[in-house]
Amino acid sequence: MKYDVTIIGAGITGSCIAFELSKYDLSVLVLEKENDVSMKTTKANSAIIHAGYDPKPGTKMARLNVLGSKLTKENAAWMNFHYKQIGSLVIGNKEKDGELIDALFDRGVKNGVEGLKVLKTREEIEAIGEKNLAPDVNYALFAPTAAICSPWEMALAYISNAVVNGVTLKRNCPVTGIHKEGDTFTLKTPEGDFESEYVINCAGVDADDVDSMVEKKAFTIKAVKGEYYLLDKDQGDLVHHVIFQTPSKVGKGVLVSPTVHGNLIVGPNAQGHDDKEEVRNTSAGLADVRTKAVRSVPSVNFFDNVRNFAGNRATIEDYDDFYIEESKTCPHFLNFAGIKSPGLSSGPAFGKEAVVMLKKDGLVFHEKKDYKRYSLPTFVKEMKEEDKEKLIATNPHYARIICRCETISEGEILAALHSPVPATTIDGVKRRTNAGMGRCQGGFCGPKVFDILKEELHLPFDHIYQDREGSQVVVSQTKENRE
Repeated sequence: MKYDVTIIGAGITGSCIAFELSKYDLSVLVLEKENDVSMKTTKANSAIIHAGYDPKPGTKMARLNVLGSKLTKENAAWMNFHYKQIGSLVIGNKEKDGELIDALFDRGVKNGVEGLKVLKTREEIEAIGEKNLAPDVNYALFAPTAAICSPWEMALAYISNAVVNGVTLKRNCPVTGIHKEGDTFTLKTPEGDFESEYVINCAGVDADDVDSMVEKKAFTIKAVKGEYYLLDKDQGDLVHHVIFQTPSKVGKGVLVSPTVHGNLIVGPNAQGHDDKEEVRNTSAGLADVRTKAVRSVPSVNFFDNVRNFAGNRATIEDYDDFYIEESKTCPHFLNFAGIKSPGLSSGPAFGKEAVVMLKKDGLVFHEKKDYKRYSLPTFVKEMKEEDKEKLIATNPHYARIICRCETISEGEILAALHSPVPATTIDGVKRRTNAGMGRCQGGFCGPKVFDILKEELHLPFDHIYQDREGSQVVVSQTKENRE
């Protein structure tokens, strides 16, 4: 089959573009090299939907951030991924940081960010609930439209809607080569060759490698690692907004923020490194995060740490914008590259941008008349009691709790294994249901999820992975099976 459009990469960028294209009578293919969606930058970031005051006016970042933030709020309401509009504060001291905070306010106004306000006294900052900030904080930019979300849920919601509406998603399917003859691209993969009229490169930190398959490399991606703390729920009320430090040349600084599930997230630092695949925490990196975080919120209790994680963001040196361009030497090949912050916030706007670019490039669009909306299932623990009772009466699997920390039922795990983009690993279940996200980090429920995967998907024990391909939980049998 020859596809109209092939998207390489199923992070937030590729998932949102697939969603937007699925509204039209087009044949669309998404090729993802990992065994699940949102496996790289999308799953390992700050989970912030930025208001849009930070990007320079007139840039793609500024325009797409503000639009994407609005669309994210609209779509979260019906897609049912976790999202909370809690607002953000860029904090500082008036004497040292006032001029820069005022400049961010002016920039945000030019970008069209709504509701921005400069809080000019400590009393104003404490009046909106922030009483645990450092003693010298007395000046802040308040952005009420900023929000927090679950980034992998967000990507899953978009790609699930795309799949429900006819988009073909192939996981474990890296692109190893691209050849163009006439108006047709041939994409080589381990599953065979695929033909396509248009190709959109959304390969994240690997986008430059994909680009080099069709032209002399137009840009070079440098991976910048960020490290994080995820603290227990008893730290979740320490702050009530996303707390940013006054930004510097290396980024927005170390943030402190509640999460949509009631935890506290702290990070990231910023460290360039050469390995795009292996992203590990280091003691030095985490110490750096702690040192910087307490400058904003001195009372963060890092002993309540539940988990540390790290992620890469894709940067293009000396290029302070998203690289969203059609190849100058290979028509019909579009790059969505250098998608660093605010990439998550801009996600839904990337889909709109891709449609505009493809229309300009000659692709014909006809809206589907039978478009279907798909919503992620509501967590049972978040349902009203009467709805829980009805669900359990219909399916008793929802009465059996597998994850005690997060109160996740067997029914929810089984549903995740049979969803439009089904989980195939223990961490895949975790991303869809929160099983294993709690204080014990899967110590109790992990073996039970393993058994459910084995029985429901009829997998041999050594083909059940913790997360990425090759991360077997059990590698050999040590006892004879006497059943």
